[in-house]
Amino acid sequence: MLIPLAALVAGVGLTTLVMRRRRGGAEPPAARAKILFPFVGTELSERALQATIRLAWAEGAVVVPGYLTTVPQALPLDVPVGRSCDEAFSVFEAIEQRAAKVGVPVDGRIARGRNVRHALRVLMSEVPTATRIVVAAASGDRHDGFGVDDIAWLLRNAHGEVLVVRPDPETGEVHVEPPEADPLLHARPAA
Repeated sequence: MLIPLAALVAGVGLTTLVMRRRRGGAEPPAARAKILFPFVGTELSERALQATIRLAWAEGAVVVPGYLTTVPQALPLDVPVGRSCDEAFSVFEAIEQRAAKVGVPVDGRIARGRNVRHALRVLMSEVPTATRIVVAAASGDRHDGFGVDDIAWLLRNAHGEVLVVRPDPETGEVHVEPPEADPLLHARPAA
């Protein structure tokens, strides 16, 4: 009785060893940190995007751009929002291209809500493992960021760190070099 049990244990151990060697001894990849980058409309704060990509690159994190769309109260929350999402896809594409140039992975999301705060709440619940949220403050009459009230709400309700990036204080406009021109992003090879 003892000999068959010892043979079984040896067989399981040998099988485990062979399987690990076939996989190259690699362990499953570690979960990557996620950084939320919510935006509304089709204008995008280049300064906030640059900060998000630099932060994700430095931490080896995934950028999760989240397009926030509002659905009127008279309509069901799951109503198709085709036109506004079509506009968002061009922004998603621009974000992915910028991040890909430096090897930062992207996982785009669309969050619906009755207002911006509701959509932010939905986005945060869809990505509960996000360690940071990077938001752009609105610049004057442009629609490239969030208003003061929405940012204050986010600071009170977000579980992770919130980084608010303001527009260029001198001009109100954003003039940022492309990521490949940033010397900090060339300090180590892209992942």
